[in-house]
Amino acid sequence: SENLERERNMGGVDSENLSCKNLPLLLSSFVDTFVDYSVSGFFLPPNPNPNPSSLPLQTTYPSPERLVAIGDLHGDLHKSKQALRLAGLIDASDRWTGGSTTLVQVGDVMDRGGDEIKILYFLEKLKREAAKAGGKIITMNGNHEIMNIDGNFRYATESGLDEFKFWADWYCTGNAIKSLCDELPKPKDPFHGLPSFFPNLEPKISDGIRARIAALRPEGPISTRFLSQNLTVAVIGDSVFVHGGILPNHVVYGLDRINEEVRDWIRGMKKEVSSGLIRGRNSVVWVRKFSEELAKNCDCSTLEHVLATIPGAKRMIMGHTIQESGINGVCENRAIRIDVGLSKGCGNGLPEVLEIKGNSELRVLTANPLYLKRDESSVQSSGVDRFLIPERAAKQVEVKA
Repeated sequence: SENLERERNMGGVDSENLSCKNLPLLLSSFVDTFVDYSVSGFFLPPNPNPNPSSLPLQTTYPSPERLVAIGDLHGDLHKSKQALRLAGLIDASDRWTGGSTTLVQVGDVMDRGGDEIKILYFLEKLKREAAKAGGKIITMNGNHEIMNIDGNFRYATESGLDEFKFWADWYCTGNAIKSLCDELPKPKDPFHGLPSFFPNLEPKISDGIRARIAALRPEGPISTRFLSQNLTVAVIGDSVFVHGGILPNHVVYGLDRINEEVRDWIRGMKKEVSSGLIRGRNSVVWVRKFSEELAKNCDCSTLEHVLATIPGAKRMIMGHTIQESGINGVCENRAIRIDVGLSKGCGNGLPEVLEIKGNSELRVLTANPLYLKRDESSVQSSGVDRFLIPERAAKQVEVKA
């Protein structure tokens, strides 16, 4: 009865006035929740914004009291949860405990692992729980999100293909149930326009590729529901967040405009997005000018110019390039690099997250007890401009996940 009441609330159905007229809506909501649970393994809490697609994208946010930033997750749900617990954002039961904290995940949930859809669902669950507690979760597009929407699956794993086939089976089952109700609109076939099989691939691989295309292409069920909510660039307080980096031409083009055009493309409302924005070595999700691990290889002058043209910006925070020495800063701490190769499919690094309190105090929260020793040795041996806050060393805090 508790789950039925949940469905009534989520479907916008007044439980006291349940009738044949609104029963189809209740059935549709129940089927959606049944499919979600079968795919993710948990019930999503009620959405405080039942129609998120109607909300305008927000690029600029005021500085929160506490902000946590997490790098690339690449299909590893277990390590993702370790990083979130490290920051005190979830408890042992995977419920949001971050209160009013703002969490930013800088993209690359997709590829290299078998939990891609599960992570998308989990972040959606936490978004709803955080909103109820006064917090906020901002998810972003990385180059691997863009690649998958484009149908480029060269970094997808076999387990990742299996996960999408599993999703497709349940999604189509849900559509079949809805089709039995004449009062509901006929569900859209997610495989419309796709061949029934790819003759040059083994059937198991072919089915996974087909499901992945259906889910992630523009206007696909997964891309529309989850990825279209992502930002591509964000300014929060005095920090600029992006997966790869922002160059002067991106600022001229307009950060709000970039977010809107990428969102509209993912939803199928816009046929194309300029390749210079989201594809190619100098696009916002691919550029590495500020994330090369050696400080001498970073373009600090361009970074300085970009930050000067974004009102109030003091630093740029990015993922994309694995930092084997852990989260660090270069260019006098104006470029903060937070991709630690967390996923077991891409480095299997120990969890680390960046914490910012107000507009000033930055800390690295780490699960690595050797962090400080490692930090000292890397400075002496390679000359990397490590994470040094002006006039005092950065605080690295060991936290047991």
